[in-house]
Amino acid sequence: MVAAVVNISHALDAAASGDPTRVALVVGNGEITYADLEAAVSTCATVLAEHGVKPGDRIAVVEVGGLLSTAVILAAARVGAAAALMNVQLNPSELHELVRTAGCCAVGVAGDAYRDALAQAVTGVVLGAAELLGARGAAPSTVGDTVEDDDLDALVLFTSGTTGLPKAIPITQGTLSLRLQGMAAPFDPAVPPVVGMMCVPIFHVGGSLGLLGALQQGRTTVIQPRFDAGEWLRLVARHHVSSAFVVPTMLQRILDHPDLEATDLRDLRAIYYGAAAAPIELVQRAMAALPHIAFANIFGQTETLGAYTTLTPDDHFAPERIGSVGRALPGVEIRIVDPLTEADVPAGEVGELWVLSDQNVRPGWLRTGDLARQDADGYLYPSGRLSDTINRGGEKFGPVEIETVLRDHPSVADVAAAGIPDPEMGERVGVAIVARTPMTADEVKAYCRERLAVYKTPEHVVFVDELPYNDTGKVVRRQLVELVESQREQR
Repeated sequence: MVAAVVNISHALDAAASGDPTRVALVVGNGEITYADLEAAVSTCATVLAEHGVKPGDRIAVVEVGGLLSTAVILAAARVGAAAALMNVQLNPSELHELVRTAGCCAVGVAGDAYRDALAQAVTGVVLGAAELLGARGAAPSTVGDTVEDDDLDALVLFTSGTTGLPKAIPITQGTLSLRLQGMAAPFDPAVPPVVGMMCVPIFHVGGSLGLLGALQQGRTTVIQPRFDAGEWLRLVARHHVSSAFVVPTMLQRILDHPDLEATDLRDLRAIYYGAAAAPIELVQRAMAALPHIAFANIFGQTETLGAYTTLTPDDHFAPERIGSVGRALPGVEIRIVDPLTEADVPAGEVGELWVLSDQNVRPGWLRTGDLARQDADGYLYPSGRLSDTINRGGEKFGPVEIETVLRDHPSVADVAAAGIPDPEMGERVGVAIVARTPMTADEVKAYCRERLAVYKTPEHVVFVDELPYNDTGKVVRRQLVELVESQREQR
């Protein structure tokens, strides 16, 4: 591994010493300077150490983006521990399972709204803002030198759990520090801070990694703890935000919001989107509505510390490329293989996506579990998750094929497909549709029969007000199956 500045808490060093009054975070109506954030990290580290947190520990953290969660991530790293960032929407039993899976210590950290839930999941004390930030600046830190060990975990993230229980992904100090250096230019106090928006959850890789990279570069990050399209527009205008990362469902809600046309977005220069497949129609609509903004699709996952491919703004002007997630970034190798034989498939054929890069959390080729095809020019086109594959009587195919066809129907606003368990065929195709205008199940089936093989035609069609998306805009397939089955039984 290439040498790196090991402990991720050093991400603050340059800006905190070079321009301490620069704004690091904007949360609600408050501004937090780099000096404020450094003081908060120092106090948090002291309190954690006083409660027995030691190198090698993992600390359950349940909190939205803001000062507390940011300070705890850096403070835990400073004492050699790792913050295990958990979804704030989980109930106590689900949190307990993550605590067990990640091997967290007895000390937990939670925002006021989540303390009771986490208290039922950990065996010891749950600390909040009052304990960790209340004494900020009141006493000097009692923590010794920052722990420097590139083999210690710096952060624990969890997979999205769309098909099962989330899996803990520990990330070492060395791996994360190297990744941060690769994604962020060195801090320059002479350059005015760039203002970015963090509206995705901090407990997902796009939120936490993006925030740490911004701090290392001395940027100002406007944090929206919970996404709301109207508030997003107001924040972008008020704080002159120049770039933001969104998931496709967020982008759709922004475009649908009645305040879009009247909002001054002249300072917004770039929108990065990813974490889930974006319908071609949505991207084209966004480009038409916001012609001065550069759009880029970034594709990756927790196990690769974010993006390993990108569809650049220039690529977006080639209509045939918009359905792609782009080509591999420098230093990244990609294979598309037959999941059974592990042999590379020909260009244009669907197989499992394998990734090799220095930013992989674990060395070696990563079997992503994603299905995709790659064209002769190296552009990647996702086809869904391997675990989402529908097996109807031995015929196997991805739900994306059905979804892509139905999204072209003028009455379909949104759609998701899944294999519905069936005693005769193993699975049958089910779809849930958010309709723009009234339509019937028979119309849906007839439309698909004209455009798909017979075995891919939906047999169970339900109409819903919204689809079961998670925080990163991915359809939770197990909830989709339950939704289709429950509506089927009610008829």
